[in-house]
Amino acid sequence: MKTNELHNEIRSAVRDLCRQYPDEYWRKIDEARGFPEEFVQELTNAGWLAALIPEEYGGSGLGIMEASIILEEINRAGGNSGACHAQMYTMGTVLRHGSEEQKQKYLPKIACGELRLQSFAVTEPNSGTDTTKLRTAAVRNGDHYVVNGQKVWISRVQHSDLMVLLARTTPLDQVKKKSEGLSVFLVDLRDAIGNGLSVSPIRNMMNHETNELFFDNLKVPAENLIGEEGKGFRYILDGMNAERILIAAECIGDGYWFVDRAKNYASERVVFDRPIGQNQGIQFPIARAYINVEAANLMRYRAAELFDAGEKCGAEANMAKLLAADASWEAANVAVQTYGGFGFAAEFDIERKFRETKLYQVAPISTNLILSFVGEHVLGMPRSF
Repeated sequence: MKTNELHNEIRSAVRDLCRQYPDEYWRKIDEARGFPEEFVQELTNAGWLAALIPEEYGGSGLGIMEASIILEEINRAGGNSGACHAQMYTMGTVLRHGSEEQKQKYLPKIACGELRLQSFAVTEPNSGTDTTKLRTAAVRNGDHYVVNGQKVWISRVQHSDLMVLLARTTPLDQVKKKSEGLSVFLVDLRDAIGNGLSVSPIRNMMNHETNELFFDNLKVPAENLIGEEGKGFRYILDGMNAERILIAAECIGDGYWFVDRAKNYASERVVFDRPIGQNQGIQFPIARAYINVEAANLMRYRAAELFDAGEKCGAEANMAKLLAADASWEAANVAVQTYGGFGFAAEFDIERKFRETKLYQVAPISTNLILSFVGEHVLGMPRSF
């Protein structure tokens, strides 16, 4: 993949911004289990989170390639773009399937930072990734829908103004195909929380704000239905390739960060009167981790090229996500081994990033589901579930 002047300018600008938020900043946020409010606001003010919003709605009108470079650079600088990445791909549901009125109403405000669209409510406790079996129901009642049900692992609800919600509007036993009868809504969290929607935070291994949601007769205006009723499953799938590519880019940023930290430490740390990086037992794992990150990076570029060209990229997007998540996790383990005991010390930041990057082998789609997708849809083997 040949880089161009725009990509170089993006990398340079994002790196300059990230230098204002060094390791100490992220360490304190992690220790407090807080939200990087200042960082997210500055990213917003600089226009980076509006990269994928067309210029006519106040955004930059860039492609998924450029958006992925932004997120890669945040993680490569030691930050955690998981605090804000959803705004890039979640708004795509409104952009691609919303009415012109909805686009005019929401996208300019999202682009300038007046509104945050950071949450995406799909997963449920009993259905997991078997999305068509979700039980949260939305029933039309005059000029609004009444929503009842439960969601889990819904991130950034406490730091978002709007949320995209997938709910069943036609019971499963009344549709011909199980993927039918699901609809997408835009929920205004400022009105919903405390008025039919309750939020229960889930404490987890890394500092990642995620929650369980309970809907108890929540009223959602009918005008907040996105697209056509019953077609929501297709709308949700439509945004997943973008999500896969962007997450892959974050993992690649993490992978390079781990490799850089490991090689620098191995070159400086002297034991038995020699740098530990002189020992092949230390050097070779770092080199292999770097090779794997580089390979994953190429698949990320390929997937992004196809996406921006409007071509099919489901296989490439999924493979990029799998390769990048595995590569970053390998690099994380190599960094811990290289640092030894210091790898577990908070002041060196390895353990923080170690926890953060592990998430992406599990979410937003697990490694096994990607393998299943490739086995069935790319290699043509029998469906496994």
